[in-house]
Amino acid sequence: MTAIAAFLRKTPVTRLQDYFTAGGFTSLSPIDWTKPEPDVVEPLIKAVDGMSDNEKQRVVLDAGRVAALADEPGQNALQNVVVNRAVFDTLEGANNRSLWVFLKEPDRFRLAEEVRYNDERRRTRSWSGFGVDADLEVKNDPISVAAFTAAIRVRFETPNVHVDIFDRHRVILDGEECELVQVAVYREGRPEDMLGFDSNSTLSRRIVKPVFEAALTYEAATGVIEVVAKTREDRIDLTRFMARDLLGITLGEDQSLPLREYDLSMLLRPFDFPTDPADGIASVTVKELRLMELGDAKERITLESMSGADRTIWQMAEHRIGLDIGGGAHLFGHAGDVPEWVITRARFTIKFHPGTSGGRGKSLALTVTMPHGCNLKDMTPQERLIGEKYLRLWGILKDDNDDGDVLE
Repeated sequence: MTAIAAFLRKTPVTRLQDYFTAGGFTSLSPIDWTKPEPDVVEPLIKAVDGMSDNEKQRVVLDAGRVAALADEPGQNALQNVVVNRAVFDTLEGANNRSLWVFLKEPDRFRLAEEVRYNDERRRTRSWSGFGVDADLEVKNDPISVAAFTAAIRVRFETPNVHVDIFDRHRVILDGEECELVQVAVYREGRPEDMLGFDSNSTLSRRIVKPVFEAALTYEAATGVIEVVAKTREDRIDLTRFMARDLLGITLGEDQSLPLREYDLSMLLRPFDFPTDPADGIASVTVKELRLMELGDAKERITLESMSGADRTIWQMAEHRIGLDIGGGAHLFGHAGDVPEWVITRARFTIKFHPGTSGGRGKSLALTVTMPHGCNLKDMTPQERLIGEKYLRLWGILKDDNDDGDVLE
């Protein structure tokens, strides 16, 4: 009940009244909604705890969905799709806005969940990108959608497929937005046999058919299709179906987006890491460098600076092993041919100033591995935004657009 109690305390009583009144809960003890808010919440928590198991579980599941869209990425997802923005934008509190959409625009709430599903998995191992023609129209007529759906049924050998097509936007660098069309795909998987308890609390086997989700987006301004699905083969096939049935084009074999390229050569000498004051960054520190001698690719040198170190990573290299990174990456006192070193991996920490509530400022740890690796894919959307911004600003991320990494 801890999570439910936290949810009930964070949500305005008027919105909770809307939820419990509209929900038709028969096992909820009477609540006097006219009392002051502090006098309503605690009795409501006890009343929910005393509900029947089925109805209490329903509240738990609903609260979990609502709370999942009450953080910043979830609020952005809701704002992407909500119809009545005039009301939504005036509501105070993230839980309030999330529950309001859940109650008033349930179909749009589900679309927001689809937006969040897509954006959380963007540039992870389940993501791929493809470049096609720009300024195309995504067809949403019954014939086109039927063809797209039929292709998915055949490809995945399932009779049950559901497709949602809707307009949305995505926040990119510097607070700008790009317009997208998202296609959400739900398909029924093969039957699975699993253990469970029946109504008599007897352990038995039951047959379930899982539902798998995939998401595709098309940005008309750039001609980029991005797809999130389980395997690379699934992503390629879904993108081809979308291109053919919804965009009216044929996807070529060579149209996947190029791999991102990273360049760490600027770290061969001390680097100042310029930042934008508006982002509230207190410091940027290089914590680790891994170097390779060009003449001997079988060996590496790793330099790691721990918290509280008095020296920079460049000073440590000179002090400990006599490696003069700042002077062109050669060893002091080395006679004859001077080895040439390249940085193959770097790890740095971005520390932010404390927020208005005080406490310690947040930190963002970035790891870049030459030539195409970066841990941005494992971060939240907001962390990826700030990470991409500064990797570009510092000259480490070399691409000129927001295409991203292609899987494998």
